[in-house]
Amino acid sequence: MSVTQQQVLDALAKVVSPRGIALTESNVLSAITANDGKVFFSINVEAGEARAWENVRAQAEAAVRAIPGVTTAMVALTAERKPAAAAPPPHRHAPGVAPVSSHRPPQSPASPMSKQSEIPGIAAVIAVASGKGGVGKSTTALNLALGLRDLGLRVGLLDADIYGPSVPRLTGIRDKPLLNDDRKMIPIQRFGLAIMSIGFLVEEDTAMIWRGPMVMSAITQMLRDVAWGTLDILVVDMPPGTGDAQLTLAQNVPLKGAIIISTPQDLSLIDARRGLAMFKKVNVPVLGIVENMSYFQCPHCGTRSDIFGHGGARHEAERLAVPFLGEVPLHMAIRATSDSGTPVVESEPDGPHAAIYRAIGAKVRDQLQDVIAAA
Repeated sequence: MSVTQQQVLDALAKVVSPRGIALTESNVLSAITANDGKVFFSINVEAGEARAWENVRAQAEAAVRAIPGVTTAMVALTAERKPAAAAPPPHRHAPGVAPVSSHRPPQSPASPMSKQSEIPGIAAVIAVASGKGGVGKSTTALNLALGLRDLGLRVGLLDADIYGPSVPRLTGIRDKPLLNDDRKMIPIQRFGLAIMSIGFLVEEDTAMIWRGPMVMSAITQMLRDVAWGTLDILVVDMPPGTGDAQLTLAQNVPLKGAIIISTPQDLSLIDARRGLAMFKKVNVPVLGIVENMSYFQCPHCGTRSDIFGHGGARHEAERLAVPFLGEVPLHMAIRATSDSGTPVVESEPDGPHAAIYRAIGAKVRDQLQDVIAAA
């Protein structure tokens, strides 16, 4: 059953805002996206009103979920601050009269990390990240997850790259997630992995023109509103860079570690350093660096070419005193199997590339052994 924007507006008209009028008349709604049972929009208010509107956001989301045919509803609360007003002039006091101090001791805001909470049933959540796009992060994340699976672990994969989800293409998944009795999304099972991606909820060519709060809301829902079951490790394929998505994940769950993907070239390494610095700043352990597209070996003559240089990621890991997890070559088999939705660890399990990913997975598993054993 197709859900229309008008149906959504009709449902929202029954939600009363803190101003005592219908939500649809409060001039706070963004454009509403309603497509194939999935509804997305945001409520835009001033920062000082945000607390009062949070309950309204929850009511709006519940109202939309109750519309027949709606399978997914994501409602973000966007709070913006007004420009700061100019400081008032200094108070003048009469000669000989001491001024009354209006100084108040600075208040310590609650740490953003105080909102962290574990995801029930998941022993360890790790992030696979990169400072820039185009370094093969998603391909590495998927094959790493498969390598961890081959080591006997129960593994899930969350594609948190909201603007450019690659996992549907890399896995060949075209199915839509179903909801269980608790209205939680059931991850798609493929290759022995529990997999969830924003790409399962929108069409492949849909432009995700979302502001930061909407991205944060989507990631939070894919973490919390998915029936992950019991997992040893949830691998999260992060979007490139050091923005809202990375901060949301670090603030939402106590990450057990992060893996940085880089090519050997200097330009990629500069961005990789930023990614490392960001995770260290939010107290997330760095499990190590992977040098992707490390070298090219001609399949005809066997000649090796260091197209992007070689060894840069290893040297960077040594310089920053973080583990170096391994080198993955630039090879046609990895590219072809990724494009066909049959990742190389699954389609060529006895090949040299699968062995490389499993070796990387073993180094990751060994660092998380205590966490997994304690769960």
